[in-house]
Amino acid sequence: MSAPALPFGLTPEALADAAAEPDPDGLAAATRLRAAHGPEVAAAALHQASLRRRARTKFGERATTLFYTRDGLEQATRPAVAAHHAARLVAAGATRVVDLGCGIGTDALAFADAGLEVVAVERDPGTAAVAAANLGERGRVLCADAEEVAAELLTPGTAAFCDPARRTGSGRLWRAADFSPSWDLVTALLAGDRVAGVKLGPALPHTLVPPGAEAEWVTHDGGTVEVGLWAGPGARAGVDVATLLAGSSEEVARLEVPRPAPGRPAEPLPVGPVGRYLYEPDGAVIRARGVAPLGRRLGAHLLDAEIAYLTGDDLTPTPFATAFEVLEVLGAGEKALRRWVREHAVGTLEIKKRGVDVDPAVLRRRLAPRGPGAATLVLSRTPDGAVALVVRRLRTA
Repeated sequence: MSAPALPFGLTPEALADAAAEPDPDGLAAATRLRAAHGPEVAAAALHQASLRRRARTKFGERATTLFYTRDGLEQATRPAVAAHHAARLVAAGATRVVDLGCGIGTDALAFADAGLEVVAVERDPGTAAVAAANLGERGRVLCADAEEVAAELLTPGTAAFCDPARRTGSGRLWRAADFSPSWDLVTALLAGDRVAGVKLGPALPHTLVPPGAEAEWVTHDGGTVEVGLWAGPGARAGVDVATLLAGSSEEVARLEVPRPAPGRPAEPLPVGPVGRYLYEPDGAVIRARGVAPLGRRLGAHLLDAEIAYLTGDDLTPTPFATAFEVLEVLGAGEKALRRWVREHAVGTLEIKKRGVDVDPAVLRRRLAPRGPGAATLVLSRTPDGAVALVVRRLRTA
């Protein structure tokens, strides 16, 4: 099998010359490469060099071996998260996967890395060419409409993965009905017995999660990056999950929350006063409706019925929340806070807030921190009004 042609008419020589430029976005670089390779190849090579430099924060050393589109780089799955997708497919018994709407192919690459046979489908010709160059001889890329080829490709025993496009040239799509591949195809993939996974944005409304699917919110290196809907073998039907990943694809922790039955809301967690410790649940825990179950694990209660801060007098180590020791409880008025900051000579001030109509950056400027001290303030609504907590971040692992 011959290697796929490089996308955008690129040549190895032009790529090497562009990579050697100290400023691939500069006029001098464009002038040199146009003279050596012609205007179109020069522009494409310099664009790739610029994107590859931007991609280092997401792809590390592999960034310089991949090809990108601007939108594709922004929307590409992080390698650790893609490896997690692949590990789930392998653990479920999959040996072959069809990646519908593969983009530039980063999930398809992770599937190939895991030893899966990969067929990737991408409707946009330019993006499909990029995916083919990235996947090389390790899989097959079809430039086709996923809606038209899914039935033919998804033979019995073949796993399905889908990452619907949620952006257009006009910006982000907020309605599931506008996704591509369509929401009808997504729900059909999740309705059967095959191994199936769908990657979506973490703000997906719970009402759109099919009842028989597992919904897994994923946090990687502190940021909640997606919700994966999973069905078939290996999936926990009717369960919401918060999964925390480390820098690699290593799974740090997984919190499973049984989904409430229709018409039967989950048992609420009590609301109480500020305790000795404050817990800020991870974003995946909040999205997976795991705040109350986590609070019961920690022996903690809520500061407010609608605010995702937990508090209690006992410190319990957990990976699912950041823990703080509460040093002082202050009123949330700006005048009192400014006086406290001045009296404690605080020059480095972190402000966190929930349920309070405050812009932390604006408030920080107005409090005019000066001095050698450092402090963290947490502003929160409570049933008795807003409070400001002076806290110290703890390492509870």
